[in-house]
Amino acid sequence: MSLNKDPEIVHWGTTHYVFVEKVGPFKETAPKSWQELHALVPEIAAKNKIEKYFSEYRVGPTAIYRAGVSVAELPVDLPAGVRYEELPGGKYSRFTYVGPYSGLPVVSGEVWSHVREKEIAVRDDFALEYYVNNPREAPESELVTEILIPTM
Repeated sequence: MSLNKDPEIVHWGTTHYVFVEKVGPFKETAPKSWQELHALVPEIAAKNKIEKYFSEYRVGPTAIYRAGVSVAELPVDLPAGVRYEELPGGKYSRFTYVGPYSGLPVVSGEVWSHVREKEIAVRDDFALEYYVNNPREAPESELVTEILIPTM
């Protein structure tokens, strides 16, 4: 398990995002969101080209978690239970984690600690977790997740 502690500044482009949203503690909402989304992926993919799997989350008094996929174009014929937004993109501080998804709650906490320690100016937006490789093809120890913190 490894995490880079010196973030890179990156730009996330405009994205067509299809997602399941839950409000509440991430320990409960993240697994439920992904379970619901994965059940709907075949129906989403039947008429839309899926490009990336990633989540958006917002910490604070109201915790919001979104499990989703980006699609190549404006989506068509989405199943009930998913929402769509066009994300405008923007500047992010990227931390890269290599290891199992089960480590993400602790790693995410470490990332936010580094953000505070380095006094990184964070804009009011969702943070992202981009799942770079496929867990059906890569061993857990080699899964790559980019944790993207919205930066001014």
